[in-house]
Amino acid sequence: MGELGQEVCSESFLMDTRAKLFVAGHRGLVGSAIVRKLIESGFENLVLRTHQELDLTRQADVEKFFSDERPKYVIVTAAKVGGIHANNTYPADFIAINLQIQTNVIDASYRNGVKKLLFLGSSCIYPKFAPQPITEEALLTGPLEPTNEWYAIAKIAGIKMCQAYRLQYKWDAISGMPTNLYGPNDNFHPENSHVLPALIRRFHEAKVSGAKEVVVWGTGSPLREFLHVDDLADAVMFLMDKYSDLPHVNMGSGIEVTIKNLAELVKEVVGFEGELKWDPTKPDGTPRKLMDSSRLANMGWKPKISLRDGLIGTYKWYVENYLQ
Repeated sequence: MGELGQEVCSESFLMDTRAKLFVAGHRGLVGSAIVRKLIESGFENLVLRTHQELDLTRQADVEKFFSDERPKYVIVTAAKVGGIHANNTYPADFIAINLQIQTNVIDASYRNGVKKLLFLGSSCIYPKFAPQPITEEALLTGPLEPTNEWYAIAKIAGIKMCQAYRLQYKWDAISGMPTNLYGPNDNFHPENSHVLPALIRRFHEAKVSGAKEVVVWGTGSPLREFLHVDDLADAVMFLMDKYSDLPHVNMGSGIEVTIKNLAELVKEVVGFEGELKWDPTKPDGTPRKLMDSSRLANMGWKPKISLRDGLIGTYKWYVENYLQ
């Protein structure tokens, strides 16, 4: 860590619980977990706005909000997100809306005296064929995955904007790149959800309907990494307290699981007693996607929630909240 990092980290974030703190995107999977963690840690002055109350794509509204509220800390989780179909169908929305949100929030934060800002991106910022595990240095070393390049380019711009403001203004803006996340408030939509919530939903529906089997696409051989969103929230608190430097930081569990083992674990957690069958005529996707999170681990942070425990809690949340 350079001189700047040592200088701006002199005051402990975790001790500054009375400070005004704005979480942009507080109702999503990530934002809601961060809010839970902040409250649990004693933060008592959170500034939260729904999309209806504050449209982050409207520059004048964002300017007024920051001028009026003057938060000391900002965590940026707000983003337009979606699956492959949405990215392919609405590329203009994915690049424009995300660029607008992060540009407005980052710039207004700097010009209204925010002490520290954390911008969260996504592992899709990395090249499609980046060497595995993916290090932070892989950024901008090759072509992106075409199905989500519009979103990825916006997120890369957010990282670079934080770095540029740090370089030019000596302002404490940092970036974190989470791996695949899951947990309470996940998206369980039948068409737009990611693999883990999709499996939970399918096995639950099969259990309820008394189906004899669930068919899952592919061979089950691809390797994926998952991090519980409450662990991510803990890592966000850690970085806000301990980290202040130019490079972005990967945020992952470092633990891989095959899709086959994942599906079998979800089947067990949900309590589906039928057969699990694989359809090898359907695509597997990328064989392996693992982030190298050793930079974060070497700082002293590690995840606490096992995949099994995380799945049990997520399924319980799904049954108690999503199905109501």
